[in-house]
Amino acid sequence: MISIKELDKNEVYLCFKLDLDTICLWSQEQWESEFNKKGVKVFGLLMSEKIIGVCVVQVIIDEAQINYFSIDRKFRRRGYGCHLMKNLINHCEVINVKKLLLEVSDTNTSAKKFYSQFKFLTVGRRKNFYKDGSDAVLKEKILIK
Repeated sequence: MISIKELDKNEVYLCFKLDLDTICLWSQEQWESEFNKKGVKVFGLLMSEKIIGVCVVQVIIDEAQINYFSIDRKFRRRGYGCHLMKNLINHCEVINVKKLLLEVSDTNTSAKKFYSQFKFLTVGRRKNFYKDGSDAVLKEKILIK
């Protein structure tokens, strides 16, 4: 059974563990900090109560920034990421977000392809942004009701 729920700071370690097993973006302290930021919501994709995906979004007035999006490697390419993204887009539309933003490494071709499915368009680039020297590609999706 697949479900999506908003996670709270009691589940920070589970998010950190998923991150360690996938994209290794944040330390546990950074995860704790993220849960404490104003306007941040953390959504977990659960399969039989096990977190298999996480999305962190920060809403500022009528825009939302996706700060983190990852699916457990064992569950990729099975539609679970699409399910989580559709839920996020729907949530943003319900709360009248007009623009959804994110950044992705230029070398992450599978993520770029995934975001293009949802009509995220490239709007900018940050040169040599990541530790490995790759650029950050800035993407946005305009939400229209």
